[in-house]
Amino acid sequence: MAKLKPPEGKFVASIKVGPKGQIVVPKEVRDMFGIEPGDMLLLLADEAQGIGILPFNSTVQLFDDVFSKKEPEEE
Repeated sequence: MAKLKPPEGKFVASIKVGPKGQIVVPKEVRDMFGIEPGDMLLLLADEAQGIGILPFNSTVQLFDDVFSKKEPEEE
């Protein structure tokens, strides 16, 4: 039986939470995003939408967009 391969740029895996609550980011994902030991990651969690983990350096634009929004002008 052939092993299914996800589309280019995609990865899926099951991971186990260790006794200290830690997870291991699979090597394929670390390679895909250039994650090295000591790099910072940002964990986003929403009860309705789930958990997302982003390389911290990829969030600069997100933070710029969120925190640079001008207040709506009063009429």
